[in-house]
Amino acid sequence: MGLSTRQFGQPYYYFLHQLLFGVVPGLFLMYIGAHVPYHQWKRFSLLLLLFSIVLMSLVLIPQIGFMHGGARRWLPLGSFSFQPSELLKFAFIVYLATWLEARSSEIRSFVSGLLPFLIMSGVVALFLILQPDIGTLGVLLLAVSILFAVSGGTWRQILMMVILGAIVLGVLAYLEPYRMKRFVTFIWPSFDPQGIGYQSRQALIAIGSGGFWGRGFALSRQKFSYLPEPMGDSIFAITAEELGFIGSMAIIILYILFYLRGVFIVRLAGDVFGKLLGTGILLLVMIQAFINIAAISGLAPLTGVPLSFISYGGSALAIMMGEIGVLLNISRAKR
Repeated sequence: MGLSTRQFGQPYYYFLHQLLFGVVPGLFLMYIGAHVPYHQWKRFSLLLLLFSIVLMSLVLIPQIGFMHGGARRWLPLGSFSFQPSELLKFAFIVYLATWLEARSSEIRSFVSGLLPFLIMSGVVALFLILQPDIGTLGVLLLAVSILFAVSGGTWRQILMMVILGAIVLGVLAYLEPYRMKRFVTFIWPSFDPQGIGYQSRQALIAIGSGGFWGRGFALSRQKFSYLPEPMGDSIFAITAEELGFIGSMAIIILYILFYLRGVFIVRLAGDVFGKLLGTGILLLVMIQAFINIAAISGLAPLTGVPLSFISYGGSALAIMMGEIGVLLNISRAKR
């Protein structure tokens, strides 16, 4: 409320914006996802992926794409903006689930299995690198790699993907030195505390000052001119400061319960496509949440990944709610 009043002159701007452009369209997408038979997504998987790539291409056009914080990730749509990478993540999972089901007998082959998978992943990764959105890139590639592995990939293929991923990360760090500095800050927390390590340091102060019970709801101090992105990437640190260890653990337990319920749904899915699609959606949500919490808590290098369902961002919340609708449809179809 205080930040909203300071920046926009009204205490509920962020709440109302998230409600109108996140929750409301998210409920609509969830309804569609829950009522459209999930196997219908196979028919439009390629079109959905191509449409997402077209939107990603529009983002890169200076006259069209909206730039903020040195990144070009949004398309302006009147009074709000849309982030196509959120749609791209879902579209790629749908297409990959369709492709893996059709190639189930060829997954172990390098020519027919791993190589096409790497080419597809490389094309999608290129658009995220050009934005740049390395956090989303990491979430998506980790999710699809695990999906490929559980669909029948061999340990040699998994090892090859790990090595290739390490090479890509090394190249990206070499091209943009600040990424390497973030890794150095993770290893050596006292490195450049007023520069690249500032956000990590302030996040730990917020988490530590919350104690066991927290300062109280809306009573955070770090979100005022100390911790960058208090509504976005740093939201878990603010939550820990206000709600303490108890509130933080409650959030983590909710994610664990969501994961367990998702595993239950996937295991009972009626066909291979349903299992792969449900697994992909579950991986997107959980990997994103895990990376955000680990990074802001100092357990992983800092990234720009938002916290699933909680961080400020209308398009991210709406698409994710739509994905949950698809997961619900997989569950309903089995019953």
